[in-house]
Amino acid sequence: MSSELITLFMFGTMMVLLFTGQRVFGVIGFVGSAAALWLWGQGSFEMPFNATFQVLNWYPLITVPFFVFMGYMLSESGMASGLYRMFHVWFGPVKGGLALGTIGLMVLIAALNGLSVAGMAIGATIALPQLLRHGYDKAMVTGVVQAGSSLGILIPPSVVLVLYAMIARTPVIDLWLAGIGPGILMAVIFALYVYIRCKLQPEMGPALPEEERAEITWEEKFRLLRSGILPLAIFAVMMTLFMTGVTSLVESAAVGALLSVGAAWWAGNLNRQVFEDSSRNTLGISCMFMWIILGALCFSSVYDGLGAVKAVKALLVDTYDFSPWTILILMLLSFVIMGMFLDDTAMLVIVAPLYIPLVKSLGFNPIWFGILYTITCQIAYITPPFGYNLFLMRAMAPPEITLADIYRSIIPFFLLMVLTIIILMIFPQIALWLPETYKAM
Repeated sequence: MSSELITLFMFGTMMVLLFTGQRVFGVIGFVGSAAALWLWGQGSFEMPFNATFQVLNWYPLITVPFFVFMGYMLSESGMASGLYRMFHVWFGPVKGGLALGTIGLMVLIAALNGLSVAGMAIGATIALPQLLRHGYDKAMVTGVVQAGSSLGILIPPSVVLVLYAMIARTPVIDLWLAGIGPGILMAVIFALYVYIRCKLQPEMGPALPEEERAEITWEEKFRLLRSGILPLAIFAVMMTLFMTGVTSLVESAAVGALLSVGAAWWAGNLNRQVFEDSSRNTLGISCMFMWIILGALCFSSVYDGLGAVKAVKALLVDTYDFSPWTILILMLLSFVIMGMFLDDTAMLVIVAPLYIPLVKSLGFNPIWFGILYTITCQIAYITPPFGYNLFLMRAMAPPEITLADIYRSIIPFFLLMVLTIIILMIFPQIALWLPETYKAM
């Protein structure tokens, strides 16, 4: 059987099984194992077990539960509410200031959790009702929360970038550092859009009323600033220890988790329920990632062993004579299409065996591509009809937010994310400068 037919069979079977509602890791592992057994006989059935040992030898994977626990601890202990109150007070006097504060909140939550779900939950339940109460345009602020929460998979410690690093065999720290510049760039682009639009149309985002501002004393402002800086200080300490070589990546993650517990205790919010909820959520997320990586390794080992990647490259480059940039854009578009039906981890493990080797053979930097992939996932999250964040927002938003409002809200942010990708394609050093500087130190 030719490599093209094997590719069609493996990916086609996978998509059919996924549409039946089966678990992603089970489908990927099953297709890989079944293909190995079919192609090479009974002895090849050991491949999934070999993948298990490979996962156990990936020491950096230990960082995932530590970072997830840190984010959930800070969220469950109520510190996220304090962060929003801080932004609410300090940005309130500016037109569109509460929406700008929400973007700032999303950036900090992203830097503390590494998952978009946490940012969405906090934005929809804490920020959105306040924004609507103060007369903000519901379509604009719904888009702010959806787009802002997607920053969680781009800004370190992004759990998705950890998964990409494991599959692409690239250092996690390089991807994290590469995500900082684009993450800040995207947040700034969002903020500029909100500020300019509210400046031109003040009714879209009115400033905090004078009487409400008068009730807030400077003492309360600085108290909120101190409490808001505490979670950010945890992230700064953790990353400083790692960047200076005092601790390893895993040790830095453990420090962050420990400091989050200390911060919750210091704030007086640490109790058994908070600790239990944080631990349970961490266990569920971590196990999900382990199973997905195991299934992906099984699938990719079979696919690589067939030499199918070289065959697909020959098909695209030699047969159809596509340029490397055309192939790259087609890959990114496929992420958007798949993202209408699948989450980011499912997208990555399905196409990683094909795309990552192809990216390297075309002469592109896999770290740079990882950032483009992540931003494309963010676009897929908010793309109708089945964008992941669209349904999360529908489930969490107040009753006055309709599905039509949710769909309408993402149009400008979709375009802003596309603009970010174009900027990164023209100026790749925005993503690559920091990791290259770190290596040179």
